[in-house]
Amino acid sequence: MTLLATMLCLFATLPVGAQPRSHRGYTPPPPRYGGRPSSAYSNRYSYAPNVYYGLRFGLSASHVSSDAPDLNGSSSKSGLNVGAVVGVQMAPQTPLFFETGLSYIEKGGKGKLGGDKFSIGLNYLEVPLVLKYSAYVAPATAVEPFIGGYVAAGVSGKVKDYNYREAYSSFDDGYGANFKRFDGGIRVGCGLAYEMLYAEMGYDFGLSNIGDNDFDDTHNGAFFLNIGLNF
Repeated sequence: MTLLATMLCLFATLPVGAQPRSHRGYTPPPPRYGGRPSSAYSNRYSYAPNVYYGLRFGLSASHVSSDAPDLNGSSSKSGLNVGAVVGVQMAPQTPLFFETGLSYIEKGGKGKLGGDKFSIGLNYLEVPLVLKYSAYVAPATAVEPFIGGYVAAGVSGKVKDYNYREAYSSFDDGYGANFKRFDGGIRVGCGLAYEMLYAEMGYDFGLSNIGDNDFDDTHNGAFFLNIGLNF
């Protein structure tokens, strides 16, 4: 199975309610008023926490940094990223959401060892765990900076040695350079929502040592750019 995977905007700090009705389930007051809606808009404002669901599809540019030369894929490798998310408003009248979900994402990198090229493919099932602030900046439009973390489990991938024209599993023991299946780290970025349409960019900073040698530090890093829909 070969799926290629992966895809901060200006942080807006307007103290407003939340998303447009079509995006989050209720209509916020005009940006110039801020805070709680005026009496003229009170009948258009929901005081119940909201839940949204989203689909994501995007691109990424990833790399693997390592102290071990045979694991150091410091040149970027591109791929695809597909998944679904769910977001829950933290409290009524608060434009702060907790978002999680599940995506299939391919990370990895490219490097050289003794002048010979190699590439690393690391395919994961990944769960984001982020807090997202939703700032209503125009009719039906919101800017959404987010920060949090992610956890991931490696499910497939290959290391390719172009000199010997050999390929072997990235996660299997017993041959060549191997990687641990678990990964986790920090995720930061920003999204832009218009009606049901959504786009985001961000970066995953890998904190887990994914190399099979505990004496060498090996970490993932990936920039992503996604588009999708929110319901």
